[in-house]
Amino acid sequence: MFDLTGKVAIITGSSRGIGQAIAEQYARAGAKVVISSRNLDACEPIAQAIRDKGQDAIALKCNVGDKAQVQNLFDQTMKQWGRVDILVCNAATNPSYGPMSTLEDSAFDKVMRVNVQSTIWLSNLVTPIMIENGGGSIILLSSITALKGNTVIGAYGMSKAAEAALARNLAHELGKYKIRVNAIAPGLVKTEFARALWENPKIMARQEKATPLRRIGEPDDIAGVAHFLAARASAFVTGQVIVADGGETI
Repeated sequence: MFDLTGKVAIITGSSRGIGQAIAEQYARAGAKVVISSRNLDACEPIAQAIRDKGQDAIALKCNVGDKAQVQNLFDQTMKQWGRVDILVCNAATNPSYGPMSTLEDSAFDKVMRVNVQSTIWLSNLVTPIMIENGGGSIILLSSITALKGNTVIGAYGMSKAAEAALARNLAHELGKYKIRVNAIAPGLVKTEFARALWENPKIMARQEKATPLRRIGEPDDIAGVAHFLAARASAFVTGQVIVADGGETI
């Protein structure tokens, strides 16, 4: 039920962290994977390491905030493999820290374009191909910041709440085509994106105390959930936001 042999998966923001872990897990399960990020030089070693294990991977440059680059990501994937079965919208940005009163228009525009609008672009591109192939799985990376208030990354949380809502909306629209759409809401995960948090001893002590599992997440913790959502094991799961946070939000 977890075999992905023959499937083609695009994973944005997959040169490191959660995206890299998801791509590597999909490749182990038999999928052909597209490693993509703004920096092609960072993507190539990840793709090569996967190929060195006898698995299939290509590296493509894509700044998801640029519609032309999003189109190229899709086009080059189709040119290489002729289909897309799994889309993971993982790439994200957080250009603003501080209260909403200090949020500049440019920062708001950037976070919504990169985190939300790009997801709509990508979903709309892969949907006709998935319909033609009889189904597929779209997975959006939300966050527990979508579920509770925050005094320093409010715009980011808003964008992640929008992604959760988008997953529900697309699940309604695409279910009749056997396309499932779900979101994952991670808690604090040990990635470069969150380094400032997990390297702070005071924050970590507070975090571990507030989390039933008494630890922060690892990228593989989220990759396991993404594997489930991509595979036949989750065939009756759509429109959901699956929280993977060690129990922090309970």
